[in-house]
Amino acid sequence: MRRGLALLALAVAGAGCASSPPAVQDRTDLIRRILASSVQLRTEREGGVRRAASGVVVATDPASRRAWIVTVRHFVYPPTSQQVSVRRPGQESALPAVVAFVSPDRDIALIEVDGLDAAPVRFKPTASLGDDILVVAFPWGQRFTLVRGVVSQIASASGEDLVIGPPRMVDASVSYGSSGGGVFDARSGELIGIVESYRSAKVTIPEMADRALEVPVPGETTLIPAPAILDFVLASGLGSRLR
Repeated sequence: MRRGLALLALAVAGAGCASSPPAVQDRTDLIRRILASSVQLRTEREGGVRRAASGVVVATDPASRRAWIVTVRHFVYPPTSQQVSVRRPGQESALPAVVAFVSPDRDIALIEVDGLDAAPVRFKPTASLGDDILVVAFPWGQRFTLVRGVVSQIASASGEDLVIGPPRMVDASVSYGSSGGGVFDARSGELIGIVESYRSAKVTIPEMADRALEVPVPGETTLIPAPAILDFVLASGLGSRLR
């Protein structure tokens, strides 16, 4: 009898092990879908000034292979003569792009590019405090990174729900070049916002008293939430191009 129970327990454990690979595969597929909507942005301005940022594909026209990418306005502001380029993760070649729309009151801009093989994101307008998130960005204009964190603050007014609503902050640490990077729900892969800014603290090292290092403060990465992005995209006349 005991031997039979032992064999049954092993069989159940074996079945549990056999079910693990699909879960891993599901996470891999989710990350692949997220990367399919993520891009690196660079611009070269007058005088040789170069900037780097990240972006997310929010709308496409499959017939013309045209895509529209949301990023932060401060990446392309102030308006001046500049050359914008777009690159997909893992690709060496970049495509020329133009600034299509700029929000007059929010830190949001849309970049338009032709010939980009990418998939538009799905939006998730609300999140819950403590939700797991994934941030895809290109810090310092280099290769992409995937950073995990949680929603650390909800954008609620006084008297409103502090736990559920548009996300305002996440605890994922980011750095220069990550602005505009997509912040995705870790379970569904839907976009809950893009990185707007991050707070840093100056830390001095005794051996380098004349210099200070700026270290990102956990929990202080601010977002532009999905509802604000969606309103801007609709106001730009791209409603029919959304996924």
